[in-house]
Amino acid sequence: MDRTVQLTAPAVPRTVVYEPDIATHPLHVRAARVLEDNWRGSSTVPSRGLYPHQWSWDSAFIAIGLRHLSPLRAQTELETLLDAQWGDGRIPHIVFNPSVPLDAYFPSPDFWRSSTAGRAAGAPRTVQTSGIVQPPVHALAAWLVHRADPGLSRSRSFLARVYPRLAAWHRYLLHRRDLGGGGLASVVHPWEQGMDNSPSWDLPLSRVTPAPARSFRRADLAHGAPEDRPTDLDYGRYVRLATDYRDAEYADGHGEFAVEDPSFNALLIASEHALARIARELGAPGTARHARAERLTTALVERLWDPAEGMFFCRDVRDGGLIRERGVSGLIPLLLPGLPRETAAALVRTASGPHFGLGSTTRLVPSYDLLGEAFDPHRYWRGPAWFNTSWLVERGLRTHGQHERADALREAALDIAGSSGFAEYVDPYTGEACGATGFSWTAALTLDLLHAESTHDESMHNEPMHDESMHDTGHVTQARGGKRG
Repeated sequence: MDRTVQLTAPAVPRTVVYEPDIATHPLHVRAARVLEDNWRGSSTVPSRGLYPHQWSWDSAFIAIGLRHLSPLRAQTELETLLDAQWGDGRIPHIVFNPSVPLDAYFPSPDFWRSSTAGRAAGAPRTVQTSGIVQPPVHALAAWLVHRADPGLSRSRSFLARVYPRLAAWHRYLLHRRDLGGGGLASVVHPWEQGMDNSPSWDLPLSRVTPAPARSFRRADLAHGAPEDRPTDLDYGRYVRLATDYRDAEYADGHGEFAVEDPSFNALLIASEHALARIARELGAPGTARHARAERLTTALVERLWDPAEGMFFCRDVRDGGLIRERGVSGLIPLLLPGLPRETAAALVRTASGPHFGLGSTTRLVPSYDLLGEAFDPHRYWRGPAWFNTSWLVERGLRTHGQHERADALREAALDIAGSSGFAEYVDPYTGEACGATGFSWTAALTLDLLHAESTHDESMHNEPMHDESMHDTGHVTQARGGKRG
């Protein structure tokens, strides 16, 4: 194992026209077609069959890619999601399309009953949503979308309109969800963290009595192989948790499941830094938000870091202990520039070591420990590689000066995205497609990596998060070489 790691600190979309060799690149054309096929007029579905509604963190990643095709459409993607925000600040993990039949997806709107069960929490009355949340990538996405076309963003007051909503979203997580009392946000359902079926959930889920199998129908099995999906036992526990949360009118702090997750909190910290940049763009100081992000980074290390294992682990809030399962979530904090140098160095060693094999036995980052008892190269989040987590790790490697490793990961992601038909996830060893194909965030993040590769633009990855001078966005537009159309 390499232990030598050197660290350094809408109706007519507005289209961005890039240099011909980029815009006509076959991978660009194919990825753009996926996003066009999955566009529904004001938002993008993750896939046309399995996921026929709008998903929260999907839309954030999708917007990051859409900014290379149409900054207006990228802004609209985020605005549509934020229009479904609840009064208490939460952004729901699903915004339901009323034209989709109820039996097309479970849990459906009649399960969540957001407008009635969520009334006390301020659920919207004009749109049906779920009652749980997903990782807070949204402020980071909003900032990157703004930078793609600052002139358009300013003319539409994009940041001025989304900033208060994003600030309310973060307040909800930092106050209502600090269930462990240590400053970090907790998730109250595995679906909230986004890595639904991770072995990290097995211990806290073991306390949950599953809902009877006859009480729900799994629509996901009509679109994916049963051996690739969560088991019926795990799914029954997911349904039980969601039912109990709904029946408690979506009040936080009372359920059997509460976990502090490193990836969820790392994305919250990254988005806090992004909110600071947005505040400065709007003429307000961002120092308080940067300071909060640094405090959260300290809490993340104090509560979830295990120096002996070189990993961040989840913490079970209900019993207070770390859950010592090596999931990709424990590598995602690498994207934070405020990490201690020795912590970042250890994460790089862990990613490239035998448990994840990045750059040796695997080309993309597996979702779970290759040596773990629960490892399965095809089963949902128990081993397969996902493109969004590899995009985050690539960003983290570049943040900490690991450019050769980042370049190799970017090249692998582009190659496998194309060869797999923009799969939802893939076998980490072979790159074999699993789940849905034509998956939106895979296509979107392919575009982002492709454009970064084509222009050799490192500024979007390596920008110091606490540099108060970075409000000037003009140099980024120039570096990308794009022409605004």
